[in-house]
Amino acid sequence: MMNPAKILFFDVDGTLFDSTKTIPQSAKDALAQARANGYELAIATGRGPFMIAPLLEELAIDTYVTFNGQYVVYKGEVVYTNQVDKSTLDGIVTFGASRGEHAVFLDENQMVASVVGEPKLEEALATLKFPYPLVDPVYYKNNDVYQTLVFIEQAQETLYEAKFPTVQFVRWHPYSCDILPANGSKAVGIEKLLVRLGFTMEDAVAFGDGLNDIEMLSAVGTSVAMGNGHAEAKAVATHIAPHVDEGGLATIMKELHLI
Repeated sequence: MMNPAKILFFDVDGTLFDSTKTIPQSAKDALAQARANGYELAIATGRGPFMIAPLLEELAIDTYVTFNGQYVVYKGEVVYTNQVDKSTLDGIVTFGASRGEHAVFLDENQMVASVVGEPKLEEALATLKFPYPLVDPVYYKNNDVYQTLVFIEQAQETLYEAKFPTVQFVRWHPYSCDILPANGSKAVGIEKLLVRLGFTMEDAVAFGDGLNDIEMLSAVGTSVAMGNGHAEAKAVATHIAPHVDEGGLATIMKELHLI
């Protein structure tokens, strides 16, 4: 019997992408089968639209929640955006620069670094298979920025949290955090999209693995944390899949009667 869900949201890194940053063939086949079975497919990622363009093309998906809920598109139409206000962002960037800690700004088209030659920045972006960005230290002042990355280690995080209580610092790498509005999350972006579609959170299934997936996994009707996922993500999910490198996505989609 088919699952009554209507739409499936997939995180990218560690969920669709395996440890080699490619999509296993079993996952591609599973998504194609789910679509054939009538489910809407969507991406829910911390990455920006330009960072997932090849993936969207490969999977023929045009609905996505990007920047952890800050930039949401349904079938090519922008339905919701959110961002940290410029004065707060300016405070964070100025404070970081005074400490030798730097940032990357992202909009829907590109990423821009605040400084040249920052090793932590280079190493963190390399895990996403991205080269060192263009540099413009005041890019955020003159452009809409939907996500900012600050390159700090865990030890510095509490300092930033205490000084900037109106934003969230969500860690995605030992050297880097996403900066989100206090009310920002993948769950919020998903909710805005579902309202547009006339669906409820109960109609959604979400698949994820990271700390930035916790709200999403907590909010939807059915949620899956990958076997390779963070313990805190697993703790809130309704189901645990095998490891992404072991075909875990396809396996759990079968178990949930999506395919």
